[in-house]
Amino acid sequence: MSNTVAFLTQSRGASVDQILLITLNGLTLAAVYFLVASGLTLIFGLMRVITMAHGTMYLLGGYVGYVVARETGNWFLGVLGAAAAIGLLGLVIHQVLIRRFQDDDMRVALITLGVSLIGTDLMLAVFGGTATQVPVPPELQVASVTIPFIGAYPVLRLLVLLVAVIIGVALALFISRTRFGSVVRAGVDDSQMTAATGVNVRVVFAIIFVLGSVLAAIAGVVGGTLFPLLPGQDGVYLLYSLVVVIVGGMGSIPGAAIGAVLVGLVSQFSLVYAPTYSLVLTFALMVVVLAIRPQGIMGRPVA
Repeated sequence: MSNTVAFLTQSRGASVDQILLITLNGLTLAAVYFLVASGLTLIFGLMRVITMAHGTMYLLGGYVGYVVARETGNWFLGVLGAAAAIGLLGLVIHQVLIRRFQDDDMRVALITLGVSLIGTDLMLAVFGGTATQVPVPPELQVASVTIPFIGAYPVLRLLVLLVAVIIGVALALFISRTRFGSVVRAGVDDSQMTAATGVNVRVVFAIIFVLGSVLAAIAGVVGGTLFPLLPGQDGVYLLYSLVVVIVGGMGSIPGAAIGAVLVGLVSQFSLVYAPTYSLVLTFALMVVVLAIRPQGIMGRPVA
């Protein structure tokens, strides 16, 4: 994210245009965090397990999107290719490695940690340690729009924000307005009671795990368009997505959106005005929220 820091620190005065610029950059960063965390919050909220491979899904999705977009010259095909490949991988991981140990949180965490470590080494061997970015059409790369008080701002960043908003609204409607969404909400509240009503909870778990993997892949392509893809980013995005889920409340899509906005803004403002304490302030946000609302901003109290 060094290019983001350079972009933000061109002027360090606390002027209105500076604050608006940092805010807008914080929102675009929040868009990527939301796409990663939305899948994780569904998996965490419904299955009650932490998948340590979620960051790996993000980075691998970015690399797959990079290869497809580079070979086809089409960014949208890169998104579709990454979503299909990582969704299928998520299904295999769930069916082969996770399903049998669904009720053993520690074992699932260790299994997915192993998957993450193996995936990280394989990606390093295949793609190397150099930074890569998902290609976009040259005209879009340099396109900008004039925003009052800010000036020229990259269209690409605004499109990323728009993509996150569209996906967020679609997810919220899917969870709140569909029959399957009602099953998911019931499972988040009480998975055992949901299973007792005759719902095949294991099938629901598999679908949610695949959906979470697909969202991570989309986030990887979107994030890889704005920021370089590098080995080790899987751990970084897993960590930030966990913070977003904890702040927003597990199992809540609106909570993930609120958490992502807060984390993105705190991260960007601290990078400009207190870069030494950027990570500390981000975690301080989580501590404050947990002290006030242990279940997260939009999470439901545990009975």
